[in-house]
Amino acid sequence: MKELFVTLDEIREITQTYPTPFHLYDETGIRQNARNLREAFAWNPGFKEYFAVKATPTPGILKILQEEGCGTDCATLAELLLSQQVGIVGDEIMFSSNATPAEEYQKAVELGAIINLDDLSHVDFLKEVASIPERISCRYNPGGVFSLDNQIMDNPGDAKYGMTRPQMAEAFTKLKDYGAKEFGIHAFLASNTVTDDYYPRLAAILFELAVELKAETGANITFINLSGGIGIPYEPGQRENDIFAIGQGVKRAFEEILVPAGLGHVAIYTELGRYMLGPYGCLVSRVIHKKDIYKQYVNLDASASDLMRPAMYGAYHHITVLGKEQTPLDRVYDVTGSLCENNDKFAIDRALPEIEIGDYVVIHDTGAHGHSMGYNYNGRLRSAELLKRKDGSIQPLRRAETVEDYFATMIF
Repeated sequence: MKELFVTLDEIREITQTYPTPFHLYDETGIRQNARNLREAFAWNPGFKEYFAVKATPTPGILKILQEEGCGTDCATLAELLLSQQVGIVGDEIMFSSNATPAEEYQKAVELGAIINLDDLSHVDFLKEVASIPERISCRYNPGGVFSLDNQIMDNPGDAKYGMTRPQMAEAFTKLKDYGAKEFGIHAFLASNTVTDDYYPRLAAILFELAVELKAETGANITFINLSGGIGIPYEPGQRENDIFAIGQGVKRAFEEILVPAGLGHVAIYTELGRYMLGPYGCLVSRVIHKKDIYKQYVNLDASASDLMRPAMYGAYHHITVLGKEQTPLDRVYDVTGSLCENNDKFAIDRALPEIEIGDYVVIHDTGAHGHSMGYNYNGRLRSAELLKRKDGSIQPLRRAETVEDYFATMIF
């Protein structure tokens, strides 16, 4: 059983003003999690979390994280502009993009963002279309597969991101020639890991690379970006990552590899999204129909347009029927939305309590890559986003879309 930060009585009160479906976020949980991360890496004076905007591009959320000392990790022009709109500029922005248009690099330079180059060819492209900042980063891809304890975690060799080892050295050398004075290294090798060993292992790889590149190119390496990849337990009973153990594991690698090489000044950066927000958001929906044919179906007023992950990846999201938390799970349902696609299902063959029309259903862990991945297939409109404040009050963060919004870009 997974815990919720909202009760049935609270949802009944909220829906008097804001009809379902909607995404609801927990300010208390978000702030405490950000503080835990900062404490776990407090041993590194330059530590900074650059929240992955793509996970939850919502101004009210970005402002909370900014108040907790976080910057933003941006990948597009819109994300740069969003950061600027909420007052996040300069080196509070990490711009990590790929196949990047000229105008996006130009905006990143204008804002003073730290640019993280994805490809060797982008060195000359950036010089041509904008300028080479004095502080810059390059993204590394070691190729092959990445494994922990003989378990394959991901396959960097098939990823479109980053530079090879020789390209990293060439990029640093060219950037130095073009006036860069401070360098960073970035890599992302696995997604949604639920193990305390991922970050320390990644850190060791990047720390060793930093020592080599310093010796080989003379580059002044001042930060290393561990990017994202720390995951969350979507299923009940699944272990949680211990961010304090992770921080200490990175510290050990830091002291063993960087400090003896004269790189004890290097700042550690992270670009977490799912870990920062995932558990602190949920999709609240209501049962509007039931169907009994070859299987039993529960039909919600939400659809994959509100939460794509189950339809797109077959991802598991836990479901709670409010008010029936202690009721036996003696029914088996497919929980579906209304899109004209058979994969519009939040759960397949899920054991749940007996469900009635009108029941409130909460889908857990949608705080990251939930609303942000929404779309308008079938003309379905994306839902509102709300924040449960620390005092229990509800603050709207984004209104629900209207039919007028849907038609706004059409030419008749």
